[in-house]
Amino acid sequence: MKVVDAIARILKIEGTEFLSAYPTTAVIEAAAKADIRPVLCRQERVGVGIADGYARVKNGKTLAVFCMQYGPGAENAFPGVATAYSDSTPMLLLPLGHPRDRAQVFPLFSSARTYASVTKSVE
Repeated sequence: MKVVDAIARILKIEGTEFLSAYPTTAVIEAAAKADIRPVLCRQERVGVGIADGYARVKNGKTLAVFCMQYGPGAENAFPGVATAYSDSTPMLLLPLGHPRDRAQVFPLFSSARTYASVTKSVE
């Protein structure tokens, strides 16, 4: 089993109904296989807004998830995540990461380091 398949399986077990996403990331295909409907957006900030709105409507009782590509995708999603954090909106963000062979290649945007100030937990 691949890591993305395990992520999708856990999301399904946790009751995730749909995955707000900006292409391209392997989690989208894995979620679709796990019967989680992908909802694609054309800009990362919009995708975060979809997850944020869903979490608010469901009052945080159903897991709201947004995933995007690493690097520029994570940078573009930052304002939406900061807004959700300041409003205490529960959401799971999956920016994924650089491939291991490129993890230390310049320029490198570190999602974990950058998002630490606007999230409850970063790993």
